[in-house]
Amino acid sequence: MRPSLTLGIEEEYQTVDPVTRDLRSHIGSEILPEGKRLLKEAVKAEMHQSVVEVGTGVCKDVKEAAVEIKMLRTELVKLAHANNLRLAAAGTHPFADWRKQEIYPDERYETIVKDLKMVARANLIFGLHVHVGVEDREIAIHLMNAVRYFLPHILALSTNSPFWLGMDTGLKSYRCKVFDKFPRTNIPDYFPSYGEYDSFVKLLIKTNCIDNAKKIWWDVRLHPNFPTLEFRICDVPMRADETIALTALIQATVAKLYKLHSENQGFRLYRRLLIMENKWRALRYGIDGKLIDFGKGIEVPVRDLIYEYLHFIDDVVDDLGSRKEINYIHHILETGTGADRQLRVFQETGGDLTKVVDYIIHETETGLETGQAGAGAA
Repeated sequence: MRPSLTLGIEEEYQTVDPVTRDLRSHIGSEILPEGKRLLKEAVKAEMHQSVVEVGTGVCKDVKEAAVEIKMLRTELVKLAHANNLRLAAAGTHPFADWRKQEIYPDERYETIVKDLKMVARANLIFGLHVHVGVEDREIAIHLMNAVRYFLPHILALSTNSPFWLGMDTGLKSYRCKVFDKFPRTNIPDYFPSYGEYDSFVKLLIKTNCIDNAKKIWWDVRLHPNFPTLEFRICDVPMRADETIALTALIQATVAKLYKLHSENQGFRLYRRLLIMENKWRALRYGIDGKLIDFGKGIEVPVRDLIYEYLHFIDDVVDDLGSRKEINYIHHILETGTGADRQLRVFQETGGDLTKVVDYIIHETETGLETGQAGAGAA
């Protein structure tokens, strides 16, 4: 059955105090109750009380997804301002201390903290998740196998977390290194069939490793409740336009790989260990580094590989109606990822992390009809 390629986007945001620029809990504010009144189930809390998540409904194409994610961001930005908070979109906060953050009072999160202890408490990170509709589970597992190769490329474009606990980590996505302390993360293994994947999940449940498949947190996974491939590798981008561009790229990648699959021209599969080498390079250097071209056995600048990648998917982009959104990838290559831009502000201000937070807030509001853009912190 041909995949629908429908889309869903989830973004996790920081709630920031406009005076201290530190994270501040939104509990006690009207962000969640008013957000749920206005946006229903599109808004929800996350494990830490200074995190709020939005999620679109099922969108038929990138343009519909773009309208919805911008609307959700806009409403949350307005609610944050109304409650003397600011919304910030970055994979980590530049200087917040996870040890001072409270856990949201919810049985699910309490169970995770009980199971994972400090690893869960330290997981103060903010991601972008993109769902692509692939209804046939057998096809979905084959597409998941193939798409693993492109995950480091996608990560490199999304890098937006260079700071942790007030330090320049030297990594463009430190969020990845925080999250891989969790079990069942990173690049998944190859599965020859959906049956083998299903047996793997059932074995984990039977042996009390997990109680449900949602506790498999790979960089790409078959969502256990929805008929989607869920991409979880990205830092949440600062600008909504970056989120939309990455969503378009992910959708086009799935569409292209399905096209090859339907023509019996399956994409070459590489071992997880090799792809993990590229993931390290992507999170360390972002688009300024080099990835390995496994076919040629050589290192290639990331920018060159991204241009090759765009050429690879080009024949499906117009059918998806996402040419404009894909073209924004060129803008990211020219101006830098969120991590590059954060580091630029850090250097230009003599290492002032409060100015970096102000910049993140400004970028989070850029391109939205909030009446707040440019307001930044107090």
